[in-house]
Amino acid sequence: MALNLSSNPNDPKKTPGTNPKPQPTPPPKKDKNPMHVFLPVSIVVGILLLGVIGYLMYANSSKNRQLEMKVAELQEAEQLRAELEEQYQGALAELEEMRGTNEQLNALIEEQKAELEQQRNRIAGLLRERRNVKAAREELDNLKEQVKQYLAEIEELKAQNQQLTEQNAQLLDSTRVLQTNLQQTIIEKQQLDEARAVLVSEKEELAKTVQLASVIKVKDIQVTGLKTRSNGKTAKRNVAKSIDQLKVCFTTTVNEVTRPGVEKFFIRIINPVGETMAIDDLGSGVIVNKKTGEEIRFTQVQEYDYVNDETQLCFLWEPGTSFQKGTYEVEIYNKGYLAGKSSFSLK
Repeated sequence: MALNLSSNPNDPKKTPGTNPKPQPTPPPKKDKNPMHVFLPVSIVVGILLLGVIGYLMYANSSKNRQLEMKVAELQEAEQLRAELEEQYQGALAELEEMRGTNEQLNALIEEQKAELEQQRNRIAGLLRERRNVKAAREELDNLKEQVKQYLAEIEELKAQNQQLTEQNAQLLDSTRVLQTNLQQTIIEKQQLDEARAVLVSEKEELAKTVQLASVIKVKDIQVTGLKTRSNGKTAKRNVAKSIDQLKVCFTTTVNEVTRPGVEKFFIRIINPVGETMAIDDLGSGVIVNKKTGEEIRFTQVQEYDYVNDETQLCFLWEPGTSFQKGTYEVEIYNKGYLAGKSSFSLK
């Protein structure tokens, strides 16, 4: 094995089993240059100053930007106020120019003016508060559009009114023409009615004349008192208390105006006191005297198929009551007109 033959007495390896003494640390040497101490401090202070200056510059810049924004907002708000007032006054002027005599149009203008004032006050409130210039700008744009819409509505209404006015004028002209035509028609109708009335009157008169001309006159009116005997036969009598029936006979005359056909002859027997002898169960009734228009009672009616000839017709009147003495009247009517009359007496 090799041995370490080093001659360094401080080497612990040289003397195995021995402990060397510790050596003291030498003190640091004092730096006699003051810049070596001031320079680091200066650097630190400079850095701090630069930070403070930078912060102040940033803060000042931020305040400047905020101030500029506030100024810009104020300027924009003032501009919006001016624009709002100009727009509002212009809208009022335009609305007033469209005012006319139409009540509906004027009412619409007043309603639109009230709505514009409400919107103007709302926008002015936004500008006074300075909290929402953007909203105020949007409201102002809406106001402009609203004014355009109002003006368009008014123009449309004016156009409609103009059209209605023209139509009314046309209707008025048509109405005047119709009134003129109606008046003329009324006059013509009155004239026609008068002419028709005249024609009707003439026709009635003619009908009366024709009817009167068609009345079949009768002649040879004879009345005989009869008494029924026990054997059923009758005997002529002229004493009232001794007769029980009357036989009335008359003869028709020729009338070429009357058309052939069934004719009715109404016989009226008037007693001495002026009463018509009539019993409904024996065929009596009422007719109208066409000449006087009054209703008269008749005693009996006799029908005959007339052929424009002379024929004697007879009938019996047996009332079942006693007769009065005196003068009796006999009237015979055809078509409502007196066709003949006569009289007879009973003792």
